Amino acid sequence: MNLTRRFLAEFIGTFWLVLGGCGSAVLAAGFPELGIGFAGVALAFGLTVLTMAYAIGHISGCHLNPAVTIGLFISGRFSPKDIVPYIVAQLAGAIVAAFVLSQIAGGQPGFDLTESGFAANGYGEHSPGGYSLYAALITELVMTFMFLFIILGSTDYRSPAHFAPIAIGLALTLIHLISIPVTNTSVNPARSTSQALFVGGWAIQQLWLFWIAPIVGAILAGIAYRAVGRDTESKLPERLSSE
Repeated sequence: MNLTRRFLAEFIGTFWLVLGGCGSAVLAAGFPELGIGFAGVALAFGLTVLTMAYAIGHISGCHLNPAVTIGLFISGRFSPKDIVPYIVAQLAGAIVAAFVLSQIAGGQPGFDLTESGFAANGYGEHSPGGYSLYAALITELVMTFMFLFIILGSTDYRSPAHFAPIAIGLALTLIHLISIPVTNTSVNPARSTSQALFVGGWAIQQLWLFWIAPIVGAILAGIAYRAVGRDTESKLPERLSSE
């Protein structure tokens, strides 16, 4: 597929991820008496990935996440020459979504981006549960590792292809159910960057963790799946030619 089309697909997909996931956290999670809470936010993030996987998976692969792009490269499934364009598209889509969300949220009297936290990721006093830097680091690394491992397994050519978006969406939902109290859940540097840019201050200062931990987790998952999931019996082109 043409790189420009894939770039646009990643832009739109990541826009939807941030608008849907962070939007649910900012606008709906704490709504008096009717708020969706942590479980609703977790489901919202999972649904954004599931819906976009069906919408653009056949165009760009539906990465929506720099860590996913890097993990797929490490696993041997993605070309190194496309890494930078994909990450640029993901960051651009996330930032535009954060801007749109800021305009919507700002329509409520008294709303303040910094005071609200704007669904930014953090640790220490900026963790929803007050979790430490160490706890946040381990959480983001392990959760991203599992997310990438599930992505690689469910999109393996030996797996039922049409069910991959469901597995990936449910995996992201589960990850949020576990880790929202710890870091507000990142596992995605683009999602973290977009919110941090609008909150500023502490969110920018802590952003480094939400790049390093997810990328390290993704790299380890790429290495692990190559070891665990390798097909030692045949290669894909040979199998396809015999079908």
